[in-house]
Amino acid sequence: MADIIDYTIHGDDMQIVEIELDPSEGVRAEVGAMMFMEEGIMMETGTGGGLFKGFKRMISGDGFFISTFYNSAAVKRSVSFGAPYPGKIIPLDLRQVGGTFICQKDSFLCAANGIDIDVAFTKKIGAGLFGGEGFILQRLSGDGLAFVHAGGTIIKRELRERETLRVDTGCIVAMAPTVDYDIQFVGGFTNALFGGEGLFLASLTGPGTIYLQSLPLSRLADRIISSSRTNREQSSGIGGIGGGILGGLLGGDRKF
Repeated sequence: MADIIDYTIHGDDMQIVEIELDPSEGVRAEVGAMMFMEEGIMMETGTGGGLFKGFKRMISGDGFFISTFYNSAAVKRSVSFGAPYPGKIIPLDLRQVGGTFICQKDSFLCAANGIDIDVAFTKKIGAGLFGGEGFILQRLSGDGLAFVHAGGTIIKRELRERETLRVDTGCIVAMAPTVDYDIQFVGGFTNALFGGEGLFLASLTGPGTIYLQSLPLSRLADRIISSSRTNREQSSGIGGIGGGILGGLLGGDRKF
């Protein structure tokens, strides 16, 4: 049974979650996610359940280790965790969603002690090969609170029975295990080559809850890399022209 924890989410676009622990209560979090902790909070770093558990975490895109924070004081104490990039923190009460929720890799932030963090494999080979995120997802199981992070604005949708929504693969954050996840080809020659959305879209079919993000980390990283490359090319070109003119002036090639 997971610890019953209280929490407060601070901020808007750069959120942190502050978790209040009763004596002997604990919370598990990604290594490096902790922002600050009050006196009496003790930190233990391990694999989260043996070497095999650590290796499975690595397969899912997380680190080999996970940190657990316990309240060793006789009164309530707080510990806070920050998201790694701009976006929102989503609290998931697993007791209210059937005890299990499926998340994209790297989205897990922290959870009450007693929540199991495991890997989940996509059921269909097409989703694994062309889904952008691969075969590996994360499965959060238990009867307490877990927190996942997503980029940009968060959209929560309740899919009805057999209702389907086609989504950019990187925009999926989390979904109920009842949601069917598959991959569809976008179709059309010009769409595939020039549409800018990739060759495949995720097809999510209800019933169940899904969470979507407007700014996946992969999309943000691509824009930063592209902008950086363009700036370097422009700087190099300007520098070459400027260098040639300056060299000619200093070399005496130009006559006045």
